[in-house]
Amino acid sequence: MTLTRRELLAAAAAGSAAGPVRAARPCFSLHPFIEQNPDAVFIRRTRVPHKLDAEAKRGEGLALARSIFVHREDSGIPITHRVILKTNATSLAAGRNRTAEDLWGTGTDPQFYEGLVLGLQALGVSRFHFIDSTSYPDWNLRGLLDINDRLGVVTEDPERRMRHLREGWRTNWSVVPEGVVYRRIPHYAPLNEPDTWLLNIAKWKAHSMGLTQAVKNEQGLVARPFTNFCGGWRAVLGVSDEMKPEIDPHAEKVVTDLFENHRRLGYRRYDSAGSSGNGVRLLPIDQEIWAQKTCDNASTIRTGLAMVEGIYGRDGDGFYVGDDRLANLVLFGKDKFRVDIVGLWLAGHEPGNVHLYRIARERGLTRTFNPWEIAVYEWTDQGPAARKLSDIPRTPLRTVYLPRAGEPALHLLDEPFDYA
Repeated sequence: MTLTRRELLAAAAAGSAAGPVRAARPCFSLHPFIEQNPDAVFIRRTRVPHKLDAEAKRGEGLALARSIFVHREDSGIPITHRVILKTNATSLAAGRNRTAEDLWGTGTDPQFYEGLVLGLQALGVSRFHFIDSTSYPDWNLRGLLDINDRLGVVTEDPERRMRHLREGWRTNWSVVPEGVVYRRIPHYAPLNEPDTWLLNIAKWKAHSMGLTQAVKNEQGLVARPFTNFCGGWRAVLGVSDEMKPEIDPHAEKVVTDLFENHRRLGYRRYDSAGSSGNGVRLLPIDQEIWAQKTCDNASTIRTGLAMVEGIYGRDGDGFYVGDDRLANLVLFGKDKFRVDIVGLWLAGHEPGNVHLYRIARERGLTRTFNPWEIAVYEWTDQGPAARKLSDIPRTPLRTVYLPRAGEPALHLLDEPFDYA
């Protein structure tokens, strides 16, 4: 039908009266099934034949990103947001009779990380910030700096002087709600700024704290020297005068009372003589302090997606002791505590024996530390499929965490636990 000149003018006038048409705002989001199941943990089985097969690992990261991140218009995370990338960036040079290949599993795999970033870039995301409290030399041992430069990722400087923290130079302070050790925590900018979204890409590896997974990985978002969670009383009562105002003045009494109460409640291994990790001896009270500091920190950070890369896991103490184990698993979910709990079980441990998660439940940061209460889905090529936890093969990752008398230095925390 041909419109008359009068009809064309009338249509134009109606459009003008309605105002200009607003362009759709491009966004991205997690797959709707992940958004609709925020308490679930998802497991992706990868197909990497060898831990140094770069193309296979990059391909797995890219394929996973393409399947869990989706394009949206006017809903989700605007592609103009800054995406904060937090890997476990620890890398170790050859030494102590170990080759670089022996030590490859001490941090998040760099090619898998690269694949994830490429997948987000394909959706139009272009503003990335890499944050970690370790140092430049560590990052470049496995090529992380080269990857960031190639992909246009801004690598944030981890070095801080106290005046930088005081003046807020590239630093954001967070007040800890109901903190036990910290009153305020400084984080590297742009964490916690309004137009940011955090992708936590942790490593599945043993550590003197049990396993270092998603929750512990966020310790590396804390600006130095506050990032020392593992230093026991020395890192609470022996801090510099400039740090002391940020430590709760009642921390010593509160932590001691909590520790004694937990020991009375039968917290496992709180009668241990201590463990040695990376040359440092850690006592049960040190584990309590670490757990409370970690919960302080977790309460201040909003995680967009928590992921644990377990293409190859690692047992040991997180550093020179231990070996890599090809497992071909990636865990992810919106709840970082639940992701870790499932990761502990799949690594051969009983999560109730690792006290961070029990303490987190006490503090209201998670509703459970029982792996059997967590919905688990395998993320297949056809989409999510409900699974029992026992359907997924376990890969034992031995740890140095609080050995019992007569127990080997590397052991599993697999004693039965009554969650009731």
